[in-house]
Amino acid sequence: MKKIILASASPRRQELLSNITRDFTVCPAEADETLPEGLPIEKQIETLAKRKAQTVLEKNEDSIVIGSDTMVVVDSKPLGKPRDKEDAIRMLKMLSGRKHEVITGVAVLCKNKKLVNHRTTKVKFRVLTEHEIESYVETGEPMDKAGAYGIQGLGSVLVDSIDGDYFSVVGLPVSMVYTMLCEIEQYISR
Repeated sequence: MKKIILASASPRRQELLSNITRDFTVCPAEADETLPEGLPIEKQIETLAKRKAQTVLEKNEDSIVIGSDTMVVVDSKPLGKPRDKEDAIRMLKMLSGRKHEVITGVAVLCKNKKLVNHRTTKVKFRVLTEHEIESYVETGEPMDKAGAYGIQGLGSVLVDSIDGDYFSVVGLPVSMVYTMLCEIEQYISR
């Protein structure tokens, strides 16, 4: 079996990948994270995931590389990681009391086979008070998360309901990645 590399420094993605295999290494991707224009948002996010995986694969040609990118989308507008506390507050106010989508793109690549897909999950926030938003932002948790919240952490209290894959909202749709890895393994073993 080829070496598996996760092209991400995210501890959350590392933890989720360990549900599939403990036999992987981590190599954060130094890739351009600018959203490509002119594509549907799902394809933009898939492109970012592929770009991350491809960057790592170029230096590790005999490996299987997993890249992933997660984006929160509300009113057809992507919300990435907040620039600062004010940006985090703005995002959380935008999400308060509303449904939004969390789209996670995944790329599983090896030298001669490239699989790219995404998963969309709908999340509804309860109505948040200004105090709740400011208190949550002060914890620092929102600062490295798309949409300025982490469903697996303190941000869990903001969520009213979820329709779809919880793990995708955390950052890595486990069952989809498992299926993609199985397909790559079958391709390689032919």
